[in-house]
Parts: sequence; C-alpha cells; structure tokens
Amino acid sequence: MPTLLTRRSLIRGITAATAVASLATGLAACGGDSDAATTTSAAKTGEVVVGQVSNGAATQTTIKVSEVKSISAELPDSVKKSGKLVIGEGALPAGFPPLAFVGSDQKTLTGSEPDLGRLVAAVFGLKPEIDNATWENMFVGIDSGKVDVAFSNVTDTEERKKKYEFASYRQDNLAFTVPKKSTWNFDGNYENLAGKTVSVSAGTNQEKILLEWKKKLESEGKKLTVKYFQDSNSVYLALSSGKIDAYLGPNPGIAYHNKQTANTPNATRTAGTYSGAGASLQGLIAATAKKDSGLAKPLADAINYLIKNGQYAEWLKAYNLSNEAVAKSEVNPPGLPLDNS
Repeated sequence: MPTLLTRRSLIRGITAATAVASLATGLAACGGDSDAATTTSAAKTGEVVVGQVSNGAATQTTIKVSEVKSISAELPDSVKKSGKLVIGEGALPAGFPPLAFVGSDQKTLTGSEPDLGRLVAAVFGLKPEIDNATWENMFVGIDSGKVDVAFSNVTDTEERKKKYEFASYRQDNLAFTVPKKSTWNFDGNYENLAGKTVSVSAGTNQEKILLEWKKKLESEGKKLTVKYFQDSNSVYLALSSGKIDAYLGPNPGIAYHNKQTANTPNATRTAGTYSGAGASLQGLIAATAKKDSGLAKPLADAINYLIKNGQYAEWLKAYNLSNEAVAKSEVNPPGLPLDNS
C-alpha cells in the first residue's frame, strides 16, 4: 500500500493514507487469496469479539448478538444451506488499518470491516468465513460466487450498481486532523479555511475538493495555502512543528492516527468531517453482493437490527469511527454519479 492515497485507491475505498507505518510493516498479510487463518470464532455462542489482536487499532469489545430468525429466513436458499457467510476482503498484500489487516497474532484478519461481517453473520445464524484477497480478486470472488458479500470499505457508486447490489452501513467521509491543542474547527464551512495552511495528498478526491475551496476563497479575496508531502510521516511532522495547520484525508485513517497518538506529545484530533462525495451527496460505504443475488435486503435488515439494538454503535466506538454512523442501512441508496465514480 502506498503511504498517501492515489485517486484510484480512494475510489476503491482503501483508506490507508494515515496508517502508522510500523504497524503496517509488522502486520504483512499472508500470500495468495486463501481464507486460511482468517476465520475468527465468537468467544461463545451469542457473542462476537471485535477488535481482537488489533494491536491498539481498536478497543477489544465483546458484543452480544444471536440469530434473528425472521431475518435469516430472508436469505437465499443457497446461503442458508451452506451454513456459512463468506465475507470478502480486499486487504492483500499489506492491509489497511483500522479497516482490515492481519492482527498481532500474525494470522487473524482483524479490523472494522471483517468484524462487521462477523456481526452480520451472527444475526443470520451463519458461521463467518473470511476470504482475503487483493482488491481486484475480491470482486472476482463476488462475480464467481466464491464470495457472498464484501465488507471491505466499498464506496456505493452508480457505476458499480451495474454489477452489484448494496446495503449501506457507514458514511464515506473525509476529515481534517489538527494537533490536539489546536482550537480550530472546520464546522463544515470552507470559509473557516481562510488564512490556513492545509496539507492534502496529490491526485486524490480530497485534493479536488480542497482546491475548489481554495478557488472560492480566492474569489473572495482570501487565501488558503495548500502543501504537499511525500508520505504521512512528513505530514505529521509538519503538523506537529506548526508548518501546516491541518491535514485533509480519509476519516478512518485519521481516526486511527488519533487513537495511536492519543497519549503522546504529538496527539492529534479530528477538527471536522466532510462527505467524500462532495457537497451534493453524502458518500456511503456499503456491503456489496452480486446484483440480483437476493442478499441486499437481508443484509440491510441485519445491519438495521444491529443499529436498533446498539451493537452497531458498540462496533463503531471500538474502532473510533462513531462519526461515520448512519441512521439506517438502505438498499441501493444513491451513489457517486457516473461522472464521478
């Protein structure tokens, strides 16, 4: 994984830009697209343990959840008869904390995405089986029927709806990160960027948005300085030294960095979020299944059960992603338009 995001990786939904390099290096994934050593069982029936062996990326939390027969009855017969839910992850070769990566035991695939898949499997009364592959091969797995559903930070787009169906579960957000001691907040208003120096990754969707704000401010006689760095270490060094006021990047990676630095002299915090789809649409991350598979509705119903009964909030809190919560899961909600997907 590159340290800073390309536009292509953002559209894919991979948000590793601000991952701490030492963890990513130490958690290299197993080779191939095998699901070997990636299945984690609940501590006991009716429980799912999220954040296991996450090496600080999450707070390990035991969540109670059991089969809901009215929802599992909605599943296609082929899935019900198999007794398992095959969950696709596109986390090879190195993973992208806190979303999906090989844990500190060097074998378990952990992260917010496979853990939500495990919670949904529990609602279905099915055994979760994680199939970890490269990003491209994850979609090949869905197309071939090897994988039932991907929980892998996939952005809902109109282009992808040509082949897949979706059940949304998380907002697709960008975020500003600042030193913890900073009093500045974005508050959703680009005018608050006047006079600030902000870093962003070149060639990304967030750069496009930031440069649009820069142009608006210039038309108002105000200045926004944009700076670029080669890697995340340089970004955070510039942030701690005061050379930049903020960094704009994908929210999950920033939430991860905030958690990793919380008790250090260079602690950071989130100073505001913004939809990765821009002002006209709230971007969404969604469970992804083959079109006409019959899985989108039961997936949405399972996620909505978790939302209603509090397990969803526990899952987000464990990964410091509560600011990406959705009020409900929707089947095939509006996605990034064809001219931006």
